[in-house]
Amino acid sequence: MAAEYDVVVVGGGAAGLNAALVLGRARRRVAVVDGGAPRNAPAAHMRGFLSRDGMPPAALLAVGREEVTGYGVELLTGHVDAIEPGEPREPGFLVHLAGGALLRARRVLVATGARDELPGIPGLRERWGRDVLHCPYCHGYEVRDEPLGILGTHPGAVRHALLLRQWSHDVTFFAHTHDPTDEEREALAARGVRVTGGVVKRLVVEGDRLYGVELADGRVVPRRAVFVLPRTVPHDGPLTALGCERDDTGAVRTDATGRTSVPGVWAAGNVAHPRAQVVTAAGTGSAAAIALDHDLLREDVERAVGRHRTGSRAA
Repeated sequence: MAAEYDVVVVGGGAAGLNAALVLGRARRRVAVVDGGAPRNAPAAHMRGFLSRDGMPPAALLAVGREEVTGYGVELLTGHVDAIEPGEPREPGFLVHLAGGALLRARRVLVATGARDELPGIPGLRERWGRDVLHCPYCHGYEVRDEPLGILGTHPGAVRHALLLRQWSHDVTFFAHTHDPTDEEREALAARGVRVTGGVVKRLVVEGDRLYGVELADGRVVPRRAVFVLPRTVPHDGPLTALGCERDDTGAVRTDATGRTSVPGVWAAGNVAHPRAQVVTAAGTGSAAAIALDHDLLREDVERAVGRHRTGSRAA
């Protein structure tokens, strides 16, 4: 027999746990299923989160898990194989876990996050989250006034280089596969950002520390940290399988509360907002939880009125 819940939250990162916290405090029966592989695991510290600035991401999740269990939320370690709608006589959803366990939920919140696909430049993956970085607002202050580089592997890389100039006077844009336009070159020059042509061959590391960027012609440009824009891919398989609509960018379409086009299904965090920082993701989880609770309340009231009417007629 399947265990029954008001809400099953798929994903136990900041968005999923914050949603579970709000729902647990609303006295809803909630289960969180998590596979234990958060997107920000390579980062040593979390930044830009009021009262949690500098906290290790793993520590935040540990505190969050302890908090939600205090409100009766159940934490399940594992992976969700499939989510399917229930039968007409038993509405809701059936959540199938790897290994055969089955959960029944009145509502589902998918907070499965995203993954970052990096360009295939040797050394990039190994230094990811250390001195190969992506978000100036997350990491810029820690490398302020250092020699910085930005790799031209993405259409938004020039904009990123212009932004990085706020943190350092020594910024180099490595054109790599994105040769700047004349207009972009003018903007880079006006901001004092150097442009280095040529394809990037690899990152040079000395003593477990980034030394510089080596180009295909053999030149090595010393840099203390390198920024790169990855391709962010949401883990939205469960939402796709349920038939959730997508917007023009290919992202799952949600309203301001995270409600998808499929009744009873919400999405929060990076799975719906790939650029969301931890604090933002937690906020989307809270908003989704409140909307979910009101949706459950609507159903609770309808059921109560139906029972009340039946009882009145019987009397």
